[in-house]
Amino acid sequence: MQRWPNLPRRLRSTQVLVRFGFRLLVPIVFASFASIGLNRSLMALFWMATLLCGVIAGIRREPLLDRNLNHWDEMAAYGALCALTCTLA
Repeated sequence: MQRWPNLPRRLRSTQVLVRFGFRLLVPIVFASFASIGLNRSLMALFWMATLLCGVIAGIRREPLLDRNLNHWDEMAAYGALCALTCTLA
């Protein structure tokens, strides 16, 4: 018995971008209150988000180079943000 029969298997790219925007706010808010500094805490939180998105994409078996955005693309964006904060620190 399915619990959520009306949920789509894939999201549109605009929905993924909105989800990424909201998920981006969470590390920024937590890093602003961190005691180790903004750059170091942002780098750690972006690294954890990169790993989490990779695990979720693997569990959901999303295609790597799909036409629509998915968790693999979010993982790449978080990895780029992590590298950017690492170079700016």
